[in-house]
Amino acid sequence: MADKPTDSISPDYYKVGKRIEVIDFIIDQQMDYLTASACKYLCRWQHKHRGNKVGQIEDLRKARFFIEKQIEEQMKDRHEVT
Repeated sequence: MADKPTDSISPDYYKVGKRIEVIDFIIDQQMDYLTASACKYLCRWQHKHRGNKVGQIEDLRKARFFIEKQIEEQMKDRHEVT
């Protein structure tokens, strides 16, 4: 039996649960780039790298990177206001 072809544009690890794609949620919520990127990695880490702890940790680190960057940007904005 042949393996199901991989969809590189809309892979299954972006459609978990009720099959809502992360990109549709991001658009609906009108997320900025940094928030959307963190959301993407947080939503997929368990599914894209199932059974691969290295890949899972890498995605969590990527999410943390975008969260930290967002915090830095918010702190800059905060300092500009005061």
